[in-house]
Amino acid sequence: MTDETTPGDDTPWLSATELESWVPLSGMLLGLVSALDAQLQSDAKVSFFGYLVLAGLSEAPGRTLPMSDLSVLAHGSLSRLSHAVSTLEKRGWVRRSPSPGNGRVTVATLTDAGYDKLVATAPGHVEAVRRLVLDPIDADQLRALGQISTVIRDSMGSPCAWPPRPAAG
Repeated sequence: MTDETTPGDDTPWLSATELESWVPLSGMLLGLVSALDAQLQSDAKVSFFGYLVLAGLSEAPGRTLPMSDLSVLAHGSLSRLSHAVSTLEKRGWVRRSPSPGNGRVTVATLTDAGYDKLVATAPGHVEAVRRLVLDPIDADQLRALGQISTVIRDSMGSPCAWPPRPAAG
């Protein structure tokens, strides 16, 4: 819908200019996630979300993070993360345990087998990221993409540090 309104409707509909940006952005978001997930499933039998979990843990101190921190890093709910970690645990790539500092907190740890899987999977994923995102744009566009993406991500209330660090406390 455009900036036209129905009588009694206070919704600020998107203008034609806003739609010209929103429609390609939404298509790119859905298409990119789908393409990256398909590449990872085909080449490595792991989902894009599962890959983000493995990658996040690989960069964390001791390859370990509280599940709540990992859910923020992977941009998923605790429920989605728990399901993904269960799958990764069955494959021997991640293990869950109580936090040594607080037994009420569950931490996820990347196993050596999980690290090996990530190392084997990363080259294909990086090639796909380059082909789909980095190669089609120039250096100025890349900087702008990073800045715009950060602003939008932060506006959703989900900023995350990279490399990941456990929450204080």
